[in-house]
Amino acid sequence: MMKKLAILTPGVPYSTKKPKSSLHALERVAALGLDGIELEYVQGVRVDYSTMQQLGTKAKELGLVLTAHAPYYINLFSPEKPKVDKSYQYILDTARALDAAGGFSVVFHAAFYLQQSPSKVYGVVKEHLKHIADIAQKEALKVDIRPELMGKPTQFGNLDEILDICAEVGPPIKPCIDFAHLHARTGRFNTYEEFAKVFEKVKEKLGDDALQDMHIHYSGIQYGAKGEQKHLIFRLSDAKYREFCRALIDYNVKGALVIESPNIEGDTLLFKLTYEAMSD
Repeated sequence: MMKKLAILTPGVPYSTKKPKSSLHALERVAALGLDGIELEYVQGVRVDYSTMQQLGTKAKELGLVLTAHAPYYINLFSPEKPKVDKSYQYILDTARALDAAGGFSVVFHAAFYLQQSPSKVYGVVKEHLKHIADIAQKEALKVDIRPELMGKPTQFGNLDEILDICAEVGPPIKPCIDFAHLHARTGRFNTYEEFAKVFEKVKEKLGDDALQDMHIHYSGIQYGAKGEQKHLIFRLSDAKYREFCRALIDYNVKGALVIESPNIEGDTLLFKLTYEAMSD
């Protein structure tokens, strides 16, 4: 568990000096007064472990938190075994890389319903997550592995599915609550009262301590009848980020919060300054 809520950029800040390496990104994030980076391995995990160890050493030196986003190509409900096997590899390779850097947790998109019943998909995904958890524990990986709450109704991972599957499988499988996706998926969950209901549900299903061990995504978002369309900067969205800050403070939420805005460092810094001002 972390001692605070660390507010992270989604990848390398635009203002990072060239060449825009992850090491330079850590230096830039520290200079901006932010708390860390979510490493974006969304197109594949192409890293060597010595580089990850260097990254971890630099992050520790600067007092920064590292998380990682696994590749987008994961589908644990695929009818094709090679695709499921590859999904295991993507998740575990991301976890191994982040573990080498001493990171916090890995986030991934678990599955699509593929026009099957949610209960059927849930059962299949749950069994795969048990196997992934077993492998991670046998390898003594120290990072959490977190299925993400998703933004489209065709995707596995509504709020209850994510919380229930994490409660049933147990560590290192824990939730990533993406509040922008939750808003896009439902058209709701954009007020203080609704944010509070989510945190109450987390406590109910995972215990009070879960709020001190969160991995959260947040941003503005464009959405329609089919859910998520694209992430937006706060200024162009309906995101009530001040109310979200208040809920985070009132519920003493700790862990990692990634601001997934297209304005990488701008909105992350705006959110952190707002959060700190409201915390005083």
